[in-house]
Amino acid sequence: MPEQIVKTEYSEVMQKSYIDYSMSVITARALPDIRDGLKPVQRRVLYAMDQLGLNADKPHRKSARIVGDAMGKYHPHGDSSIYETLVVMSQDFKKGMALVDGHGNFGSIEGDGAAAMRYTEAKLKKFTQEVFLSDLDKDVVDFIPNFDGSETEPEVLPVKIPNILVNGADGIAVGMVTNIPTHNLGEVIDASIHYLNEAVIGKREVSLEELMNLLPGPDFPTGGIVINKSELADIYRSGSGKIKIRGRLEFEQGKGRNKDRLVITEIPYTMIGNNISKFMQDVYSLAESRQLTEVTDISNESSKDGIRIVLELKKDADIDYVKNLLYKKTKLEDTFGVNMLAIADGKPETLGLVDILKRYSDYQIDLNTRKYTTLLKKEEEKREVQEGLIRAVDVIDLIIEILRGSKNQAMAKDCLINGVTDGIKFKIKESEKQAAELHFTERQTDAILSMRLYRLIGLEIEQLQADYEKCLKAIKEYTKILKSKKAMVNVIIKELEKIKKDFGYERRTLLEDAEAAVIPDKPVEISELVMLMDKFGYVKTIDKSVFEKNEETAISENKTVLHVLNTDKICLFTSKGNMHRINVADMPQKKLKEKGVPIDNLGNFKSSQEDIVYMCLSKELDEAAVMAEDSLLFVTKKAFVKRVCASEFIVSKRTIAATKLSAGDELLTVINLYEHKSALALTTDGSGQMSLDTGTEDQTVVLESKSKYKLRFPLSEIPAKKKTAVGVRGMKLGEGDVLKSAEVVKGKVKGTIGHRDSKGRK
Repeated sequence: MPEQIVKTEYSEVMQKSYIDYSMSVITARALPDIRDGLKPVQRRVLYAMDQLGLNADKPHRKSARIVGDAMGKYHPHGDSSIYETLVVMSQDFKKGMALVDGHGNFGSIEGDGAAAMRYTEAKLKKFTQEVFLSDLDKDVVDFIPNFDGSETEPEVLPVKIPNILVNGADGIAVGMVTNIPTHNLGEVIDASIHYLNEAVIGKREVSLEELMNLLPGPDFPTGGIVINKSELADIYRSGSGKIKIRGRLEFEQGKGRNKDRLVITEIPYTMIGNNISKFMQDVYSLAESRQLTEVTDISNESSKDGIRIVLELKKDADIDYVKNLLYKKTKLEDTFGVNMLAIADGKPETLGLVDILKRYSDYQIDLNTRKYTTLLKKEEEKREVQEGLIRAVDVIDLIIEILRGSKNQAMAKDCLINGVTDGIKFKIKESEKQAAELHFTERQTDAILSMRLYRLIGLEIEQLQADYEKCLKAIKEYTKILKSKKAMVNVIIKELEKIKKDFGYERRTLLEDAEAAVIPDKPVEISELVMLMDKFGYVKTIDKSVFEKNEETAISENKTVLHVLNTDKICLFTSKGNMHRINVADMPQKKLKEKGVPIDNLGNFKSSQEDIVYMCLSKELDEAAVMAEDSLLFVTKKAFVKRVCASEFIVSKRTIAATKLSAGDELLTVINLYEHKSALALTTDGSGQMSLDTGTEDQTVVLESKSKYKLRFPLSEIPAKKKTAVGVRGMKLGEGDVLKSAEVVKGKVKGTIGHRDSKGRK
């Protein structure tokens, strides 16, 4: 066959391909279906377990077998993602109702991973069997071919509750994300029943306020406290918003020598996993930086009985202050971003609470219509057979005579169905006449021909009659349900009430409107410290008295030593022309031999991208700004120089651009001219304002390049500029040469250090 070349626009092909890929990810991987609240992988794992017969009353089976069946038959993707799905569905601290009964190490709330699938075992929960899978054999959902057409799988599971609310959902698709909180099973059922009664039977619009009287908000498996209850209505109306959640704190009075304690008994849902250890580290950091001095120790005493994180307190600690600081500075108060996005009618849609319950009720009506249509059909078939057997018992002698007189089964069957007696030997002519009038249906005939003789016992005949009466009653009931929407809704409600009775539980999350955590300014006790920074960029502070006792050691082992107060701020000028501000209070106070923390961790400074060229206290800049105009001298490696007033760097921002640099240039150093007050003559005018007086003494700038060229010139020749200016060229450099150092000296220097030639060199 000759090759066909199709000419098309490349951008169109890429656009179509990407859209197809996006929709595949959205509908077939990342987002749950609004009907059963499950993603495809979750649905396939549960169905694979059902097909393996892993019921609640059966033994557990190896997880590897479950994963293998799900992957080989229904979900042709990585086994790790399938196993992770199985694990999450077994974790009651992540799901409102766990769907899988895991046996073995299935991970913990503190972030421990599950054991390998070859070690763990699992089976279905009773809840899953009864609520998710019980009606699969009643033709209630469509079955579709699997990925290779060798098997079929349910398009959706016949779930009897709004699972998308009970168990919530989370997932990231292409360009969209879903994050639905969990809710209390009993409250969800109450809201569903109210909607079915009022909207489906009563045929009136149900308001959000009505539903929220029964379903007031999320119920997280970890408990906790929702503190913005008044905002929940807007979230459930629009389907998106932010829920603020807090952990639960309890105060325990110390007895005897035991200290008072604050105990965290419930955590925010968002703290599940590694965030618990991060929380403890955050508390440790707050205590280390002296922001949380009331806490002397923290320990995690959590067990299978629940969360218990204990904070030991100093005597007479301010409990409210500690609580507010923990809420403000740690994950003990966090935000859960709600986005109730799901697949509805084949496309992603963000739904509010009323919309979700409407879709749920429509789905339940559809499920039950198909269910009772199937049951009615089966009962009618059963009635047909039972009527045939009852009638056959009355003429059993004639039937036996037909069977004995027939040459084969086909002849007997033809006689029973069509009354054809040709070829059959009868004892008397009257029997042949009666046989010609039988006319059983084909289904009845098959049942008669397969009937065993013990069915002719008197009690069996009575049981057959009783079964027939029971069948007629069921047909009447199913017909009524199918003809009356009210009757059908009542059946759905009855099932929901049973589920609530069998599996309901108490609400775990408290809903309230709490005040925002406010940390009152506590009077700071000012103390003298010494900041030490080693050659690796690790910083710490030590007590001044400790430094004085070990001054020689401290200076020899550290690159930078700075006398500070605990209330000071340090300014770092870097080679990239930035200025970063760091609070001394953020630096950990350590012993002399203890290691500090990387200075990168305390602000926006990144040692991998820029070097520190000058460090000073912010109060020194304040003093310089008052004492002298143009009090900072900036020198770059390409020999650009300028004087800048220190007042330009008195800002509240943690990072600013300190100077403008030409392409490829870097800041070499910053010199605080006020520090050279012994070298600078200062005069005071009548107003008391002090300024540089270049006429009293010589102030000289000395520049030295890497090629050992030096240049000396008066400081007064350097113009004053703004921090946004590049500056002027202070020394012309040879090709490839850069400045190595810059100094400000006072007085006259004997001899000539250098002079400016045509090339600006010595």
